Amino acid sequence: MPLEDCNISKEPDGVFNEEYCKWCYSDGEYTYHNMDDLIDYCAGHMASDDFTSEQIREYMNETLPKLNYWKHYACLGGKERFDEFKRKIIDEFNDLHIEGLPKVESLDSRAGISVNFEYRLPGGKTAKFLDDNATYLVHRLECEFGGDRRFGLVAGMDFLLVCTYGENGANPELVIYKKR
Repeated sequence: MPLEDCNISKEPDGVFNEEYCKWCYSDGEYTYHNMDDLIDYCAGHMASDDFTSEQIREYMNETLPKLNYWKHYACLGGKERFDEFKRKIIDEFNDLHIEGLPKVESLDSRAGISVNFEYRLPGGKTAKFLDDNATYLVHRLECEFGGDRRFGLVAGMDFLLVCTYGENGANPELVIYKKR
């Protein structure tokens, strides 16, 4: 979709994300998790004297699968396979049996830039493990023991990452990074 400045999405820190419009992606969150729902919304709201809802629908069906977020569906074989993949990842997180981590029930898709914390390694150096421009399956959960720490879960096609962090992502600590 050709984007004008007023329609470009933003990351939580206010940086523009020129890959998506503000209706698809806002403050580090994808607003739609079902391509058909997004196409229905756009066809109903973008139709004008210049473009019919059918032209919008055709354009969106052609364009959306090319965007990084929606490539998950294509590489996994559609929505049903994507949902099956998410269920498998949820099971893998729960099978880790990490003390204080509540049962994982769901995962959402988010851009790497919103979950790519910088972790302190032994020896004092810091490192990031994710690609800011990639899309991951994620979830945030309160620790079962209370306190001000949260668990952050991130999964890619070939890894699971579990971390804890304080308010607004402060002081992240890597709990586990595991190849799948």
